Amino acid sequence: MQGGLDWQMIAMVAAAACAAVIGWDFVASRGGRGSTDTRKGLLEVAWPVLFIAVMGLLLKFTDFAAVLLLAAVITGLIWLWDVQWARKRRTAGEPEPVLVDMARAFFPVIVVVFMIRSFWVEPFKIPSGSMKPTLLVGDFILVNKYTYGIRLPVINKKIFDVNPVHRGDVVVFRYPDDPSVDYIKRVVGLPGDKVVYRNKRLTINGESVAWQSSGFYTDAELNYLRLPTYLEKLGPHNHEMMIVPAQPPVDLAQVRQFPHRDNCEYNDEGFSCTVPAGEYFMMGDNRDQSSDSRYWGFVPDDHLKGRAFLVWMNFGDLKRIGSAIE
Repeated sequence: MQGGLDWQMIAMVAAAACAAVIGWDFVASRGGRGSTDTRKGLLEVAWPVLFIAVMGLLLKFTDFAAVLLLAAVITGLIWLWDVQWARKRRTAGEPEPVLVDMARAFFPVIVVVFMIRSFWVEPFKIPSGSMKPTLLVGDFILVNKYTYGIRLPVINKKIFDVNPVHRGDVVVFRYPDDPSVDYIKRVVGLPGDKVVYRNKRLTINGESVAWQSSGFYTDAELNYLRLPTYLEKLGPHNHEMMIVPAQPPVDLAQVRQFPHRDNCEYNDEGFSCTVPAGEYFMMGDNRDQSSDSRYWGFVPDDHLKGRAFLVWMNFGDLKRIGSAIE
């Protein structure tokens, strides 16, 4: 991977090396050679590293919640197998297998992390500048998982509602074109809303969204160009957004085909979209540099993961730590 470490390759090499160590110990044990401190020390490293590497590789095929659930099941079954059967067969003074010791140590930690991440808060890293100036690249944020309701992890099925989604909420959701990828945007349109964005002005259900000039943002990604910012009021939220005067309100060449595409009309001045039932229209606060609902469509309710509420870390700008997300 150009420009950085290839973590997938590192995980594969680590898994192969650890599997070789474990296999070597198995062959040595079958050959009648007793355990040594050196072999035991290697196993105490090999089993956890193999477990972590394999779980990491699984992230290529599924999401983190599913990997955590699988890890909890595997370690729990190993621990249960030892308690119910294997422990009773060990002779007095025989040491506990390294695999069992690892499972016993990992299981409660994995379960606690899984429960917190599934039902309380989930960390998320801002990968792009589409939410500037509200959120910056490198911000680590927390997402409230129960704001809109309790969902069963992995299958993401809501079992009961808690609060409605409000216009202006900053939401993390599963990207409709690839649900394995998480996106973060601001809710602009609720089900039934008519969202219009023309000549850089946002209108919802025929009413212009209130805004006032708030200064300028110097964008390092655009050769330190100073871009005008505005204080915008959406629902209960007052937040900053910015525009790029030289760019069109919508790049028509980037608009794709998507479900309910006929609910939208586009021209050189912008677009208008009527949000279908059970779905939402999302836009970035970096209004003219955001890949959002105007290009790839509406976000179904079952794709919502939670509301972003806090910046808990930014290693490049420590002043942002503790910043509330409006």
